[in-house]
Amino acid sequence: MRLFILAVGNRMPEWIASGFSEYAKRMPREMRIELLEIRPEPRTTGKSTAQIMAAEAGRILAALPAGCLRIALDERGAHPTTRQLAQQMGEWMCGGRDVAFIIGGADGLHDSVKDGAQQLLALSAMTLPHGLVRVLLAEQLYRAQSLLHNHPYHRE
Repeated sequence: MRLFILAVGNRMPEWIASGFSEYAKRMPREMRIELLEIRPEPRTTGKSTAQIMAAEAGRILAALPAGCLRIALDERGAHPTTRQLAQQMGEWMCGGRDVAFIIGGADGLHDSVKDGAQQLLALSAMTLPHGLVRVLLAEQLYRAQSLLHNHPYHRE
């Protein structure tokens, strides 16, 4: 099973890239995290927010790997505990499908992306910078898989 993180935004600060890489490299071979960066729509073209989000949605949908389970990150999504995420990850592994987590840009995700997702997931009720979400998501995926493998990383 592969875990894809599709994230609108490129040229992140080094600390974002470094934090993401740290957790991605800890993942076991059978559950690799792959980051797919989506070019954001320029904000200087005079387009409306809706037009910008629609353009980014087109890029996201074109980049999604075929047949994957789609999970859109949105602050209004489900708020699972880490244990619940680990349980869900175990179910994904049994299902054999790749999973794509979709992170929007500065304006969030277009409704077409959210409507096409099998699940909406929130990392927090607060709005988070989309670069930081990459790091938080990678850490939570690592933590969840460590729970599945009885690794002592997670403590309660």
